[in-house]
Amino acid sequence: MQSISVKEIAEVVGGKLSGAIVEAGARMVSVLSTDSRTVSDPEQTLFFAIKTERNDGHKYMAGLYPKGVRAFVVSEWFPEFDRMPEALFVRVENTLDALHKLAAWNRHRFQYPVLAITGSNGKTIVKEWLYELLKPKAIVRSPKSYNSQIGVPLSLWLMDAPYELAIIEAGISKPGEMQRLGAIIKPDIGIITNIGDAHQENFSSLKEKAIEKLRLFAHSKTLIYCRDNTLIHECLTDGSSDFAGKLFGWSFFEPSAQLFIEKKQLNGSTIFRVSNDGEPVDVVVPFTDSASLENAAQCLAFLVFFGELTRERIDAFARLQAVAMRLEMKDGINNCLLINDYYNSDINSLSIALAFQTNQVKTSLMQKTVILSDIQQSGIAPEELYRQVADMLQQNGVTRVIGIGPHIKVFASVFSPEARFFDSTDLFLEHLDQSTFNHENILLKGARDFHFERISSALQKKYHQTVLEIDLNNLVGNLNYFRSLLKPGTRIMVMVKAFSYGSGMVEIARVLQFQKVDYLAVAVADEGIELRQAGIDLPIIVMNPEEHSFESMIEFRLEPNIYSLGLFDSFLRSLQRNAVSGYPVHLKIDTGMHRLGFDSKESVQAVVDRLKQQSQMEVRSVFSHLAASDEPFHDYFTREQVDLFDELSSLVVKNLPYPVLRHILNSAGIERFPESQYDMVRLGIGLYGVSSKATPRVKPISRLKTTISQVRQIDIDQTVGYGRKGKVSRASQIAVLPIGYADGYDRRLGNGVGKVYVNGHFAHIIGNVCMDMCMVDVTGIEVQVGDEVELMGEHVLVVEMAQAIGTIPYEILTGISQRVKRIYVQE
Repeated sequence: MQSISVKEIAEVVGGKLSGAIVEAGARMVSVLSTDSRTVSDPEQTLFFAIKTERNDGHKYMAGLYPKGVRAFVVSEWFPEFDRMPEALFVRVENTLDALHKLAAWNRHRFQYPVLAITGSNGKTIVKEWLYELLKPKAIVRSPKSYNSQIGVPLSLWLMDAPYELAIIEAGISKPGEMQRLGAIIKPDIGIITNIGDAHQENFSSLKEKAIEKLRLFAHSKTLIYCRDNTLIHECLTDGSSDFAGKLFGWSFFEPSAQLFIEKKQLNGSTIFRVSNDGEPVDVVVPFTDSASLENAAQCLAFLVFFGELTRERIDAFARLQAVAMRLEMKDGINNCLLINDYYNSDINSLSIALAFQTNQVKTSLMQKTVILSDIQQSGIAPEELYRQVADMLQQNGVTRVIGIGPHIKVFASVFSPEARFFDSTDLFLEHLDQSTFNHENILLKGARDFHFERISSALQKKYHQTVLEIDLNNLVGNLNYFRSLLKPGTRIMVMVKAFSYGSGMVEIARVLQFQKVDYLAVAVADEGIELRQAGIDLPIIVMNPEEHSFESMIEFRLEPNIYSLGLFDSFLRSLQRNAVSGYPVHLKIDTGMHRLGFDSKESVQAVVDRLKQQSQMEVRSVFSHLAASDEPFHDYFTREQVDLFDELSSLVVKNLPYPVLRHILNSAGIERFPESQYDMVRLGIGLYGVSSKATPRVKPISRLKTTISQVRQIDIDQTVGYGRKGKVSRASQIAVLPIGYADGYDRRLGNGVGKVYVNGHFAHIIGNVCMDMCMVDVTGIEVQVGDEVELMGEHVLVVEMAQAIGTIPYEILTGISQRVKRIYVQE
């Protein structure tokens, strides 16, 4: 990645360099940022304080300075800037204009072709597919959907010498924007996909919008477009647009087009037949829907026009995959299925979402429900708009409609009489009766401003009489105990994987963030994403990264554990696709666990060599896992592991040109091997109440409790439960508890093995543990329906439970089902 001095940037954008250390204008930066939440390399970051209608980047700068950001482009001066003595400021009149100037300067440094793609839909898909089809050509492209007035210059900044082609997306929301983007992109080649209703409210007609989009290509040499799109074709041929280069139109229906594509469906795919250098060629595309076929045809036209349709690329079409959509499907309450699509609310995306919903209805008995916000960005008269929406819902077999927002409510009469309407999301949630949603396919379709994620959360909640009570005071006390064992400067990583060992991942992470731990660790990417979506901004390592989740990991700033060369190569390719550099990763060394990791000098040296040959990733830490640190019998082996780790990790630390943290101690290791703390330790089971030294300073944080459902009197020689395993030898009093193995209460605790604590007494489980219930012999104890019963906690210790059934506390804690509601208490 290129590096440039702040002083030179100030000259490029016409800004004035200021700050306490002006001579430090020689400071080099390589990363441009406009979002304080996504800064991953503060020392190399130049932050542009962009002012928008809704936000102002200047107010986030004081928070960035402690994180290490030292270079800023500003248009205003705030008093707190005077308290940033090491900061450099480039002062300009308009920070967005400065960002554009810098992007334009960088674009003009390189002579390789620039392809720009615009249109209402399909830009990202065409870009991603072309990237795949043109391999191994070196291509720099817009990350994800970076196509706005901010996203485009950030994309252009990624242009650098090694590339052969740049593919840049460009999008607009109002007149005048495309001219600004065209001036900095200066595309040699263009593709326009289609013209739809998105952002139509800012244009008087679709034609005005089409003309505005075509301004991107005013100075382009070539423009590829669909000849079947009448509006675009007219604008290009009737003198409405400024384009004066060569047109290349393709068509599914017009044989006279420059590229005529015949198509036929076969076994779930589509065959395109085209003429390539005068020879007929068949191209198999693994899609049948019209949108995917149009996007594939745009890519095919590009390859044909530029003579790039080789045999390898023809074959590559058959391997194209759908680009991830924003639709999200989850299990809901009462056997419902939730489809979350609350990114936007235009009528075209509603049509797509409804089609997706139809495909997800598993049985004819599952009715379709749509919860819909006000439609935005349509450009259609409101009454006609909502009439179209109502017709669309009816045509798709939607039987239940809930409208949210002041505008959709005004036109309630165009919907079915059974439809219900609320002025806001708050009012809907106030009146929400979860019991009215049963066995439904529920589509949540709303604009971001309506925060439908709150509705999604409400419709996913599960209530249960049995609860797991989490004592946050004990959690903080345990954290402070382990911190007291650390040397000054030793950092601490906390394991929150597996739902924070059953305690509730997000809630525990929030406490840990407040307590300023240094790192969090999860098992899989989904766990890390959940934390990010909940507002957790601590560094998060993913211990078991999977290739299919790499894109999401990059998007949510999750740091993978790299444990093999194959994984290294796969993640490197993902970083290259996303034009990312300096991304933090962690290296795992196997010192005797024989699970994951590099296990020899040769393998460690191999990954170090590869690290030195690339710039996409940087190692934040190197670590290993102790196999038996809690067992004194194996202390000799633990010390051998530490010695081997010291030797192998030194190969990493000494051969990389930046600092790398080292860590090997887990909870038991912190207590028993303090001499091996290195730079950081990993706290897991100790936080949740288990000490290898059984110290009373470590307290259980979880209390599994329920209430008695029924009390029964059983005569002598009667039996209790399945298989008649619970035999009574005397007249007995039996309490039925609403917890079973489906809740995570282990079946091995049945038949007298397990015990509970009720009204000051211990009582044993009688008979087999059932799926949703278990029975307790409470003979001689005064109990009644509704009395509270502790199954695990202060009296029934998790360590003792584990010993009773021959397992470990980890299994007990992580096995508690998520249908058991977590309650958090703090004094």
